[in-house]
Amino acid sequence: MIELFKLFRNKRMFMLMFGFILFIAVIGFSLSDRKELTWPEKFLGDSVGFAQHLFYKPAGVIAGFFEDIRSLRTIHEENEQLRLTAAAYARDKINYNWVIKENERLKEDLNFTERQKQVNDYKYRIAQVIAVNNDTSSRTMVIDLGSKNGIKKNMAVTTVDGLVGLVSEVRPFTSTVMPITELDETSPTSNLIAATILGREDESFGIISGYNEETDRLLMTKIDEKDKMIVDDVVITSGLGNVYPRGLVIGTVENKQVGDFGLTYTASVKIAAKFDHLTEVFVVEVPSTEESAE
Repeated sequence: MIELFKLFRNKRMFMLMFGFILFIAVIGFSLSDRKELTWPEKFLGDSVGFAQHLFYKPAGVIAGFFEDIRSLRTIHEENEQLRLTAAAYARDKINYNWVIKENERLKEDLNFTERQKQVNDYKYRIAQVIAVNNDTSSRTMVIDLGSKNGIKKNMAVTTVDGLVGLVSEVRPFTSTVMPITELDETSPTSNLIAATILGREDESFGIISGYNEETDRLLMTKIDEKDKMIVDDVVITSGLGNVYPRGLVIGTVENKQVGDFGLTYTASVKIAAKFDHLTEVFVVEVPSTEESAE
């Protein structure tokens, strides 16, 4: 209070402060009543606005740029996660489909062996095809069963669809199978297939003696002219010759025509087995005479 009293005692200082306060009051009063600004005020306002525009726009662009970078990073992470999820889904779907097909195939194999047990007293040893030789001079396949598994030469090999061929070579753990598509008229007699018609085993007879690669059909010869074989008849092994066991499906009759000399007929047989997708086969074990007697 003493200092303030001394300040007001100074008349010059008091008059200066009073004049400054009055000046501020007059300016405020004049601005509140005016509807338009003076040109210096307008110029100053426009200059400030222009300067703010120059600084604000680049600042907005820069801020938007960094925001876009953050958005791109987020989108990239989401896309990467979606890609991994899609890959996992595709992998799981493939595995699921494979398991389903494997299960269906094994069920079909089991049903096949059970049906065969009711018809013939054969043992069917399931084997995996582990190699295929497509050499035109000798088309063969290798299975994962050998002499250690009881496999012997000249055992018949079949699938749930039909006859595949004969075991031609046996090793301790693997065996080679000669398919029926390698048959020709120059083959040893033991390799030719004595055949008949399912349901008319005592009335029909023929020899599967060759394969036509162009038509993918087997040739059945030596059919008697009185044979009542017709198209779509199921051709099976007759068991004659003691090589191929009786009752194995070979294929179906597609056509029948007169043979070369007019005394017998020949027939074209569509193969039942599917050689292009062989994964599992059955080696047919026929009980020996001693075992059958027991």
